Amino acid sequence: MTYRAPVRDLAFSLTAVAGIDDLAATGAFPDYDGDVLNAVLEAAGQFSEEVLAPLNRPGDLAGATYANGAVTAAPGFADAYSQFAAGGWTGLAAPASAGGQALPKALELAAFETVHAANMAFGLCPMLSLAAIEALEAHGTEHQKTAYLPRMVSGEWTGAMCLTEPQAGSDLGALTSTATPNGDGTYSLTGQKIYITWGDHDATDNIVHMVLARLPDAPAGPKGISLFLANKFLVKADGTLGDRNAFRPVGIEHKLGIHASPTCVMQYEGATAELVGRPNEGLAHMFTMMNAARVGVGMEGVGIADRAYQHALAYALDRRQGRSVWTGEAGAPIFDHPDVRRTLSVMKAKIEAARAICLSTGVAADMARHAATPEMRAHWKGREDLLTPIAKAWSTDAGVEIASQGVQIHGGMGFVEETGAAQFYRDARIAPIYEGTNGIQAMDLVGRKLSQDGGASAKAVIAEMKATLTDLGGLYSGKPIERFKTAIAAVEDATLWILDRKADPAGAADVLAAADAYLKLMGDVIGGWMLARGALAAKARLTAGDGDPAWLEGKIALYEIYAANVLGHASSRLAAIGQGGDLLKRMGREALGV
Repeated sequence: MTYRAPVRDLAFSLTAVAGIDDLAATGAFPDYDGDVLNAVLEAAGQFSEEVLAPLNRPGDLAGATYANGAVTAAPGFADAYSQFAAGGWTGLAAPASAGGQALPKALELAAFETVHAANMAFGLCPMLSLAAIEALEAHGTEHQKTAYLPRMVSGEWTGAMCLTEPQAGSDLGALTSTATPNGDGTYSLTGQKIYITWGDHDATDNIVHMVLARLPDAPAGPKGISLFLANKFLVKADGTLGDRNAFRPVGIEHKLGIHASPTCVMQYEGATAELVGRPNEGLAHMFTMMNAARVGVGMEGVGIADRAYQHALAYALDRRQGRSVWTGEAGAPIFDHPDVRRTLSVMKAKIEAARAICLSTGVAADMARHAATPEMRAHWKGREDLLTPIAKAWSTDAGVEIASQGVQIHGGMGFVEETGAAQFYRDARIAPIYEGTNGIQAMDLVGRKLSQDGGASAKAVIAEMKATLTDLGGLYSGKPIERFKTAIAAVEDATLWILDRKADPAGAADVLAAADAYLKLMGDVIGGWMLARGALAAKARLTAGDGDPAWLEGKIALYEIYAANVLGHASSRLAAIGQGGDLLKRMGREALGV
């Protein structure tokens, strides 16, 4: 089937749930208004539908290719990227000083959902450029901002994030790549990096690599890591490209999915590089890029989930089998089987919940930069920090789950490649691994983000959820209210328990054992909160006679579906949180052995 960008759903999530219109009050986005929002989403949707989606299946079949030290993008991808750059899509939220459009980050995220849904393998390339732009904007020298940012913002050059080494995966403190001063302000970069997404390709003339390495006198461990910039081609003083730099791909990985996205092994052999930021603070600098990428990957999860959902819905409406329990029709569409419709409804509800979580994280990031007072900026920064690991992990887990359910709705036809359902599942599976596995996101949530302000950000979210619960009393009664109330109580109990255990030196194992379940509980309940806000907004629009009644009624029903099928499981999440570290300690090699 063809892809249809969910422009109406995206606009509703941005305005009615995530609160993007509040950004106007900051004065930081003078060129933004509702007309701009709609124009951007419509144009992004059209490009994704007409240019990117048709390349998705052929790109999966052909893949990117490697030969003689160079990577060639999948057929049609280089041309599509040229069109993408010409449309200004890498500059939506970039600063005007670098040629960007200086629009809200949340709007950029929404536009990129359509890109990831249409062609996830393609979307990875500009997504990493966006993250590199943020890192250079925050930590680059004036020379670097002048020399590189405009070319990256325009899309003329792309960016790559180069962290992982064969012996140093998530433990970046174990990396061994080195950068030796050349005596002229540049450095000689040597080492190997693996799993470098779009680390080499032929879609642009130059690629800007952001690389973690060690200076000769650097201390051991993570405190001895610096961030460097290395161009595929050396850049002359006048901005033109010179000789090829001394690094190259030595191969690409053969992966489960995203075949059209080249995942490179990069070898640096005395490559010329520049220091970005301060020596030995590269890990902190890189986290600017990584956190931006984490929310982007969360949006990837939303996009691939929506693509799988659309594919499954179309199949369910077309495939005829059995008798409808509602109409009595023989040979009815399987859409009329209650279990299929329930599955599709839960898929839709989780997509909208994940979308709202990611876009709300984007709004929080914008407010953290531009709110009126230091106190407000601190509040929104805390909100951004709290939501980022949830946006990344919960949304990508949902993406895998929903893509799997898409295969299930197709039945046996989903398990063969011809229908296309399998590709979405294969592609989705990488997202929970990207930018720190989802287990690492959970550890980050309980280890740093929850307690960095004494739990104030989490408690503020809980208070806002309670306020929404009160408002829901005018729309629902009975179980939809009771389930949300119980779920909020579970989040509150779990949050206080983890904060208490963190205060106890003996509680570290308990906290880490609870991390995954706590993140999932937070995602479940915050997702329900987002859908509840959407339902309240839909009711207000219905009352005002503003909008399509059937579509708005659907928003109200989605919350009830979510409350019954997701919020109802809050007690089991809470039980897993309290299992404790000692129980897992007992599950040693003998207990888990064969």
